[in-house]
Amino acid sequence: MGRRPINNIFVQAIFLTLVALLPITNPFSTAPLFVSLTAGWDERSKRRQALMGCVYAFFILVAFLLLGSVIVDFFGISIPGIRTAGGLIISFVGFRMLFPAPPPVALPDADLPTGPRDIAFTPIAMPSLAGPGSISVVLSSAEHVRSIRPADWQIIYIAVVVGMILTFIFAYFVLRAASAMVRFLGAGGIDAMTRIFGFLLICIGMQFLLTGIADFYGIVRA
Repeated sequence: MGRRPINNIFVQAIFLTLVALLPITNPFSTAPLFVSLTAGWDERSKRRQALMGCVYAFFILVAFLLLGSVIVDFFGISIPGIRTAGGLIISFVGFRMLFPAPPPVALPDADLPTGPRDIAFTPIAMPSLAGPGSISVVLSSAEHVRSIRPADWQIIYIAVVVGMILTFIFAYFVLRAASAMVRFLGAGGIDAMTRIFGFLLICIGMQFLLTGIADFYGIVRA
């Protein structure tokens, strides 16, 4: 009987991590970038770059998850402040996805490298998959977990890491199927999916923002 609540918390934390991270990592919007950067590459090079990009992104977020409390304590940042700042950043990223700027026009005589090169860390892992928005989600979630579940935070951290692993496994398969997916969905389909994810991010960001403001006023009144 005692283990059921822990199991429920574990599964819920995994699900919430997937819901929060998938829209903001948005591998579907990274797919066209991956296709353009790996044009003309052999399948082995594409597969390696997709794998390493997801691995780098995973370790970036895990580092911020584990060191988030150290960073917060060092700078003396309050939990409501983190939630509010994270909400603003996530909402900003969501607005940029919902209302994207027109892409820059490439110069016809620009020299573009065509050979295989290391694109896994940048721009695939950072800032595409593990950008400021993802880092803000991880930092905000880490402090939120510590504040609401102080007795079970270790279990929840493990669940969050599992959720990250599942997120980047999904991202890996999206990048591996990027060429076929871009051809199938087309520019309009990718744009529509990016805008849907952007709207979800705005909702998540606003919830973080409102929670942070409410917690701040609760601290002030106390």
